[in-house]
Amino acid sequence: MKRIGGARRKTRHLFTKHKNEKGKVSLRNYFQSFKLGDRVRLSLDSSIHTGMYHAGFYGKSGTIGRMQGKCYEVMIKDGGKEKCLIVHPVHLKKG
Repeated sequence: MKRIGGARRKTRHLFTKHKNEKGKVSLRNYFQSFKLGDRVRLSLDSSIHTGMYHAGFYGKSGTIGRMQGKCYEVMIKDGGKEKCLIVHPVHLKKG
């Protein structure tokens, strides 16, 4: 049996931006920095495709593990297991 659809399947309403958020990406959000152990919330910006995580992790929170290139390793708990996501800072918010 062949699986239909890719990683962004069923995300039409999840990834849409509000009309006030459309346009150029804020440089403050794009170049924001975090320290080791900071708590972050995964909040995806659909206009930037680099460092995008799977839609199933949308809205979860975790801690910064380390830096990998321009991205960060974010450790999250998913169903009792600890998982590591590599996420660009534009998709992260403090808190």
